[in-house]
Amino acid sequence: MPPLRLVRNLTPLLLAFRLCAAPDADPLEPGTKAASDWIKTRLETAQLESEWLTEKPLLESTVNGLKDRAGLLEEKLDHLKAKTAKDREEIETMQAKNQTASEDLSAAETRLQALTARLNELRPMLPPRLSEALDLPYRSLANTGLGTGDRMQVAMTILNRFALFNHTVTCGEEVLTISGEQGTRSLEVIYWGLSHAYALDRAGGKVWYGSPGPKAWQWDPLPDAVGAVSSLIAVYNDKADPDFVAVPATLSQTQAEGANK
Repeated sequence: MPPLRLVRNLTPLLLAFRLCAAPDADPLEPGTKAASDWIKTRLETAQLESEWLTEKPLLESTVNGLKDRAGLLEEKLDHLKAKTAKDREEIETMQAKNQTASEDLSAAETRLQALTARLNELRPMLPPRLSEALDLPYRSLANTGLGTGDRMQVAMTILNRFALFNHTVTCGEEVLTISGEQGTRSLEVIYWGLSHAYALDRAGGKVWYGSPGPKAWQWDPLPDAVGAVSSLIAVYNDKADPDFVAVPATLSQTQAEGANK
C-alpha cells in the first residue's frame, strides 16, 4: 500500500481514538509516532530500491568489464609463461649448477684448509735452504684475504717445490745456526733431497748430519766423516774424478714417511 494512502486511512482512526480518550492524555501520540517511523522507514526503503534499480546496470557492466579484463590478463600470463619457459628452465639449470659449484667449492675449501695446516706442520722439518726459499709462498699462504683459488695455487707451488727439491742433490754455501755451536757459521752443505744432508766446516774439520726430526730439522755431529763428506762435495763440484763415496746415512721409518710426504 502506498505510504500516502496509508496515512489517509489511518488519520480518521487516530482522530476517533483521540476523541474517546481522556482530556489529560493524548492516546494518539504512540500511534502517531509509530506511523511516522513506519512511513519514514518505508520511504527510505523505496529510495534505496530506486537507487539500486538505477545503479544495478552500471554495477553489472563494471563487473563484466572486470571479468573480461581478468580473462585477458590470464591469457597474457599464459602466453608469457609459454614464451619464457625455456629461459626459466635455463635459469633453474644454472641455479642447480651454482648450487653444485658452491658445494664443491666448500668441500675444496675444507680440503685446502687441511692441506694448509699440514704444510705449516711440515715447514720446521724442511731442509733450511728449502724453508728459506719458500718464505714468500708461506707468507702468501698465511694471508687470510687470499681467495680459495689463489691459495690453492700457492699450496701447489709449495708442493711442486717439495717434489723438485726431493729429486735433486743440492750443494752450496749456507749460513747455519747449529745447536751446540756458538753463533752462526758459513758451511758447505749438500742436500740429498728431503731426506738428509751433510754440512762441512772445512776450516774447523767438522761435519754434521742433517735430517728432519720429530718437530724440526736437526743437525747431528759426524766426527768420523770429514774425509768422506769432503770427497763427496769435491765430486759434486767436479773438483775430483767421479767415484763412489761411502757416507753415513740414517733413514728411519718416520723420516722416510716425512720425506715422501
